[in-house]
This record gives sequence, C-alpha cells and structure tokens, in this order.
Amino acid sequence: QVQLMESGGGAVQAGGSLSLSCAASGYTYRYHCLGWFRQSPGKEREEVASIFLGGTYVYYADSVKGRFTISHDYDKNTVNLQMNSLKPEDTAIYYCVISSACASLAEEGYWGQGTQVTVSS
Repeated sequence: QVQLMESGGGAVQAGGSLSLSCAASGYTYRYHCLGWFRQSPGKEREEVASIFLGGTYVYYADSVKGRFTISHDYDKNTVNLQMNSLKPEDTAIYYCVISSACASLAEEGYWGQGTQVTVSS
C-alpha cells in the first residue's frame, strides 16, 4: 500500500521560509514522479512543483518560480519543497503526490493527507 507522510507545514510571516518534506513508501514504480499540489478555499487546485526520478524533468508553477525548490533525498527517499520569500497567497494545504508519470500525477497519483501552510502579511 502506497503511503505518503508529509511534514513541515506551519505558520510564517510574509517573506519567511518553510520547508516541506514527504516520505513515500509502498510503491513499486521503477521510475516515478513526485510532486506538490496546493489547495486553498475559493481557488483551484494548483500543481506547485514536481520532479521525475529517472530523468531530468522538473516543473514549477509560474507563481512559485524563483522562490520554491523541489528536491529528492535519495538516502532518505523523501521529496522536499523549500519555500522562500513566502507570500500570503501561498497560504494553502499542501499535498504530496506520487505517480508513475508526471503527466498523470493529479489524476492517477496517490495523495498524502496534506499539511497546512499559513503566511501572514
């Protein structure tokens, strides 16, 4: 059974930083895509960043380019999202997702429970 455990959410003032981490287990993909989505009330779900392990593909939403960095720790088998220069509009529940391909991450991926990120002005 695929399990995703997110950690690192919290509250921070605008301009601050937070780091999210996601530990994935129980999957059998040889290659896979790991990503972060976010959802806030009144807004559409947004894919924030994703990375394909087995290639060089990395994706960032325009809204976070230059501020967020996604990375994979092979030793710990975690995917991390370093968020800098946070803005109030980054406030959302952040979800870790895993799938065999980045193209199907949202529709066919396994989702974590989510972690709240709150940025105050």
